[in-house]
Amino acid sequence: MTNKTRVLVVDDSALMRGLLTEMINMATDMEVVGAAADAAMAREMIKSLDPDVLTLDVQMPKMDGIEFLERLMRLRPMPVVMVSAYTQSGSETTMKALELGAFDFIGKPRADGINSMEEYAEELVDKLRAAKSARLRKFVSPPAGSAAGAHPPLTPRSLPVMGASNKIIFLGASTGGTEAIKEFLTGIPENSPPILIVQHMPEAFTASFAKRLDSLCASRVIEAKGGEKVESGTVYVAPGHSHMQIRRSSSGLVTELLSTPPVNRHRPSVDVLFDSAATVVGKLAIAVMLTGMGKDGAQGMLRMRQLGARTFGQDEASCVVYGMPREAFLIGAVEEQCPLEEIARKVLQAAR
Repeated sequence: MTNKTRVLVVDDSALMRGLLTEMINMATDMEVVGAAADAAMAREMIKSLDPDVLTLDVQMPKMDGIEFLERLMRLRPMPVVMVSAYTQSGSETTMKALELGAFDFIGKPRADGINSMEEYAEELVDKLRAAKSARLRKFVSPPAGSAAGAHPPLTPRSLPVMGASNKIIFLGASTGGTEAIKEFLTGIPENSPPILIVQHMPEAFTASFAKRLDSLCASRVIEAKGGEKVESGTVYVAPGHSHMQIRRSSSGLVTELLSTPPVNRHRPSVDVLFDSAATVVGKLAIAVMLTGMGKDGAQGMLRMRQLGARTFGQDEASCVVYGMPREAFLIGAVEEQCPLEEIARKVLQAAR
C-alpha cells in the first residue's frame, strides 16, 4: 500500500477545485481525497477523510477562509496552504492567515502560458510536501474584541536603546518567514541599524507585508522602490518583482532593484542581497537567515562571513522549515545558530 500524502482541496469554484485536484494528483506521492465547496462541507470531510494537508481558498461564501482557518487551528490543528487571489484584499487576508498558523500560501493559477501552469503545479506540490512534514506553529487566539488576525497594539517592550552603530543588517527568509521576521523586528528598537530584507513572496503581497510590519514595529518598514538612502531606523523589504541589493552612490549607500533573471528559482533572491552586502559592506555587515525551503542565500552568507561579517542562523527547533538555515550551516556560513526568540538580541549585541 502506497503511503501518499492525503490532500483535501477547499475552494468555492468548481473550476479551481478541478484544476488543483488535477495538478496535485499528477504527483506520484500525493492524492486528493476530497474537494469541498465551502467551510461546512470541509469540516465534515476533515472528520471523515482525515487528510494530511489542506488547500484553502482565502475568500469563500458563508464562512470565509480566515474564520474557518481560525476555528480549525484552535480545534484540530493541521498543515494548511492558502490559495489566494493576487489582489490587495487577497494579500492582506493572506497575511492574517499566516498569523493564524497557515503553513504557507500560493496565488491562484493564472492561464498565461503552458510553462507557467507546469511551474505553478510544481510549486504547489513542493509546498504541500513541505507542509506535511513541517512544524505546526501554536495557535494564538486573537485578543477579545479584535478581528481574527488583528494585533494588539505593540507594547513598549524593554527594547535597548542603540548607541550609534555603523553596521547594516541583511536578512533572508522564505516559508514561515513572515511570522519569523515579525518576531525578529518586534525585538529591534526604533533607532536600530538599517535592515534590508528578502522574503520570498509574489509581488502582489510584499507591499501588504511591509505595511503590516510597519504597524507593528518600532522601526519604519517600507517596501523598497530602489534608490532609497540606507538609513538607521528603517527596514527595507524587497518587492516581489525584483532582486534588491545595496550599492554605493555619491550620496552614500542606497538600495538598488534589479529585474535580472531569478537566482535559485527566486526573484528576489537572498543570494543577490547577501552578495552585494559582502562586496559593498564587508565586515560592517550582519547576516541573518531565518526559516525557509531550499538553499537560497547560503553561498552569499558564506561570502559575507569570509569577508568578516557576523552571521546568524535560526535553529532547527524554532524553524517552520529548516531548509535555508540548514544549508547555510552545513557549508560553514553560519557563525551562530540560535532560537528565533534570541536572534534579535544577538544581532543587536553584534551591532554594538
